[in-house]
Amino acid sequence: MDDVFESAGTLREAYAAVDWAATPLGPVSSWSPTLTSTVRMALRTRFAVTLLWGPEYVLVYNEAYARVIGDKHPAALGAPARDIFPEIWDTVGPMLDQAATGRQATWVSDLRLLMDRYGYPEETFFTFSYSAVAGPDGAVEGVIDIASETTAQVIGNRRLALLYRLNERLADVDDRPALLDRALPVLRSVPDDLTDVTLTLAPDDPEPQAGAGPDGAVARIELGDGAGLFTARLSPYLPVDENYHGFLRLIGGTLTQALDRIQARETERLLASVERAMSEALQDSLLTRAAQPEHLRVAVRYHSSIAQAHIGGDWYDAFVVRDGLITLAVGDVTGHDRSAAAVMAQVRNLLRGIAYTVEWPPSRILSTLNDAMLGLGVDRFATVVLAQVQDRPGRRTFRWANAGHPPPVLLHPDGAAELLRRSPEILLGTPYAPVRVDHEVTLEPGAAVVLYTDGLIERRGAGFDESLRDLTDTLAGRGGLDAEQLCDLLLDRYGRSAEDDIALTVVR
Repeated sequence: MDDVFESAGTLREAYAAVDWAATPLGPVSSWSPTLTSTVRMALRTRFAVTLLWGPEYVLVYNEAYARVIGDKHPAALGAPARDIFPEIWDTVGPMLDQAATGRQATWVSDLRLLMDRYGYPEETFFTFSYSAVAGPDGAVEGVIDIASETTAQVIGNRRLALLYRLNERLADVDDRPALLDRALPVLRSVPDDLTDVTLTLAPDDPEPQAGAGPDGAVARIELGDGAGLFTARLSPYLPVDENYHGFLRLIGGTLTQALDRIQARETERLLASVERAMSEALQDSLLTRAAQPEHLRVAVRYHSSIAQAHIGGDWYDAFVVRDGLITLAVGDVTGHDRSAAAVMAQVRNLLRGIAYTVEWPPSRILSTLNDAMLGLGVDRFATVVLAQVQDRPGRRTFRWANAGHPPPVLLHPDGAAELLRRSPEILLGTPYAPVRVDHEVTLEPGAAVVLYTDGLIERRGAGFDESLRDLTDTLAGRGGLDAEQLCDLLLDRYGRSAEDDIALTVVR
């Protein structure tokens, strides 16, 4: 016996304890030369190898295989394989028969087997080959199994794939409902690791616990500082070891990072909303109420862009001068900061003072305003449309001058929208002294004029002319709307996607 098992290593005592004469193989001295030589070969290799000998497939294996079968050793030595592996016999039995009777070797890779190695059915994976071993006469005496357990690799790759998908799905998530919608399908996609998965945000339980349920271990992981709770029932077929705990911690970390990003974005949005509200309140304080003369209705709006929460340089104005003339202005100082707002207030007040003091047409008022800006050191450019609505015997006229600003739109009583586009004139704040020109149209009863800043019409990817056509198309056929309704129409159409502030005035 010592000669056959001399390479058994730590298994020598186990081999010595087996009553081989009581096994189907009989005493060692009666073993065939093929069996003894194959046993010696199996004991010398460090690969997990077992022989399954004779019609009963009696097990004779080496140290590496003993480690693979866990608590089945040492009872498995000299025992029929069917008695040792009843839980997987329906799978491996036919494969053994194929190798033994057909002399055709089998090969399987990463085969999943629920094997009872430590007192419970355990999910395991093996790559192995069954090959027939024949004697000198060619008769098959047994089968040799060379095996490699791949459980750790298969389960590790499975868990890594889930973590990768989870990270990928949550990379750009920006709100809590989206996190739930994206995370839960991924977490529920591998029931071999996680079942009964739930994910709640801002849980009522401030101190989630880990414990066991009636069907196995249950993991409960707090996400962040009480921001959420991840729970899942763990597989009853896997040990809850450090690898399992590490997997769960990585899931919790991934979900926590996503929640942290969401909370940061929510904070950013809240701060932007607060700052936008403060900016609008400050802007409103700089812009006085529009005058409402007889026989005219004036509506005004100021709208902050979605991209800029800061106060800017857009403004509107509507006031009555000493002779009762209604004066309208819509302008834009370059910049989107408090400095631009300060310059806007300065330019607006200069324009008001000049227009109220002198009885001049819009063109001359703008020329004087330009001179004042240069003389007072106003170091910003500005565009503006300045208009006067005049009552003359039998008709009312709209007279305006344009300093580099988008053109007004005249909405006729029949709903036709006319762009009041004339030869362009230079903006304010330049040292040049161009001859500015006044333009005039008749306002029929029921007509309306729309004045606006460029934030109303400018869109990414759209040209200026295209944007103007879209504006006139939007206004066309709206002759029945009053001034307030026209303002609401335009802000509803353009304000939600505006990338710049909007100042808007409609006179009807």
